[in-house]
Amino acid sequence: MARVALAGVGHWHAGMHLEASRAAGAEVVAAWDRDPAAAAGFAAKHGVAHQPTVAALIATKPDLTVVMGRPDQVPDLALACIEAGLPIMLEKPAAVSTAALEPLAEAARGLFVAVPLPNRCGPIWVEIEALNAAGRLGPVSHAQFRIVNGPPERYRLDGVPWVLDPAIGGGGALRNLGIHGIDAALALAGGADLAVISASIDRRLYAEAVEEYAIVTLRASDGMIATVEAGYTYASMAPGGDFEWRVSARDAYLVDRGDACRVATLDDGQVRDLAPILPADRYKAFMADTLDRLARGAAPSVGITDYLQAMRLIDRAYQEAAA
Repeated sequence: MARVALAGVGHWHAGMHLEASRAAGAEVVAAWDRDPAAAAGFAAKHGVAHQPTVAALIATKPDLTVVMGRPDQVPDLALACIEAGLPIMLEKPAAVSTAALEPLAEAARGLFVAVPLPNRCGPIWVEIEALNAAGRLGPVSHAQFRIVNGPPERYRLDGVPWVLDPAIGGGGALRNLGIHGIDAALALAGGADLAVISASIDRRLYAEAVEEYAIVTLRASDGMIATVEAGYTYASMAPGGDFEWRVSARDAYLVDRGDACRVATLDDGQVRDLAPILPADRYKAFMADTLDRLARGAAPSVGITDYLQAMRLIDRAYQEAAA
């Protein structure tokens, strides 16, 4: 049984990572946070051992450590785990800027550092690979990746108001949510760089310091066009929102709406429903995949270099939006 430690349990995703670890059959052996009360409360609530220091957590020698927290504090925490030789899952945002992330990426070179961008575990990716391997996909014409969640106030309600401070979070909806779509576009392009054709941001509704909505148009060298939308503009505080991943290739058309997934194929005239994976459950799928890869000695499906590439692309999008 894999042993997982959770470092920085004041993060709003800590509960999701604990649930994902247990769903994957792992044992959560340690919890730590800079706020001792937050750590003790989390540990007591979930029946996990509370470690008073990072050194104590490292001493438990977990197989995988999920590193979370404020992005201005995460690099030091991640570096301590890396220097101790611990494989990590690095929750984003993991730094206040791309420049602050680069030294960490360099230190992690050659080591196991997974970054939870769990929509890579969505059902359309397996289907795209299968269709492409069978010669049934064809060139990709365009793709749209949209993730719009509830109003920004929900981060204050979750006890993480720093998400709305650009000096700490590094940006708003585009940096926080849009990175999932940016990463998806890069994955669809096979990791090749993408050009930012246009980018616009808006912050009119809630007068926050960070943008509440962003739309970015990207183009690959082969002509593929990808659009990424991200927002805090869904009119509900309840979990969920508006999610849609759409990929159009010459011979196949795939749509993932989170709770429903469908593929149309030109050669056989068929439209098929794929078994959906709810967005909230994709963290479970990503954790299971990560632990499996770690056990096999394989690289993570999404690593820190993928994360760094997405961060750099978001930087260019912000520059385009400000031009």
